[in-house]
Amino acid sequence: MTIFINIIMLCGFLMASAHAESVQPLAVTASAKSPAQMIDRDSECTRCHDENETKPILSIYQTAHGNKADARTPSCQSCHGESVKHLASKSDAPDVIFGAKKAVYTPNKTQDQNVACLSCHEKDPKRTHWQGGAHQAADLSCTSCHVVHSAHDKVREKPTQALVCFTCHQDQKAQANKFSHHPIPEGKIACSDCHNPHGSAGPKLLVKNTVTETCYTCHAEKRGPFLWEHQPVTEDCSNCHTPHGSNITPLLKSRPPFMCDECHDGTHNSVSPVAGNAAGIQGGLTGAPANPSASYTGRACMNCHSMVHGSNNPAGALLQR
Repeated sequence: MTIFINIIMLCGFLMASAHAESVQPLAVTASAKSPAQMIDRDSECTRCHDENETKPILSIYQTAHGNKADARTPSCQSCHGESVKHLASKSDAPDVIFGAKKAVYTPNKTQDQNVACLSCHEKDPKRTHWQGGAHQAADLSCTSCHVVHSAHDKVREKPTQALVCFTCHQDQKAQANKFSHHPIPEGKIACSDCHNPHGSAGPKLLVKNTVTETCYTCHAEKRGPFLWEHQPVTEDCSNCHTPHGSNITPLLKSRPPFMCDECHDGTHNSVSPVAGNAAGIQGGLTGAPANPSASYTGRACMNCHSMVHGSNNPAGALLQR
């Protein structure tokens, strides 16, 4: 009888224990942690890693990466991986291990850094073309441009973005400081207004598929269609303009009439009684007399042909009105 009672009591104890375990909170896994729990766990890292680092890190809590209210908020270990050995003994393993699923330490290789970032950010359509893009091919990492732990990431703020880009793009920096330039140094236009640094289907990392489509984003009045088109304009704005800066207004590659002469290289019949076009191009008048005087020598073509981007005037075949 005593044995039977003991068995009953043991069963009751085991059932109670099982119930107690069932109501206890489960061990919080990386995927089950709330943002607040993940940030609280970061306190293990920030006991050592604080504002005394070469790149201070505590300002990350002023960014989207430290927002407790957002379920997507990462912890230190979401990007740097589990650093249990490092916590136990700082000499056993380095404290920066990119990629939460990596079992073996890789010393901060670019690919590992980018994988850690893209595990969250690759869903953004603006980053669809990162793989195979110019910056990925140049072995740049996200942290080559971005300062993740800073409350002010210069490359994401229009007034300071160009300073980051100019670190590598020195030629464009020189052009942007020429007499005629887009207001990049003034902080009114950012590089990302025209370029997608994370990759693009168009040339030169442009935000649109062509140069002209990118320019039309702001210069919509040049889009047309016009009754009288100017072929170089419809082909590519950079046939005549240099986008980052020039000493010739407005952003011209060379001065008229020299730039115009690259296509219109024939004799100009500007005083012909039949008002002929420039000889040697389509539409020129065969046998039209050459200009008998120097009255137009040195004049800019646009003194007369002012509608160089196209004209809707029925009498605007020569882009004069």
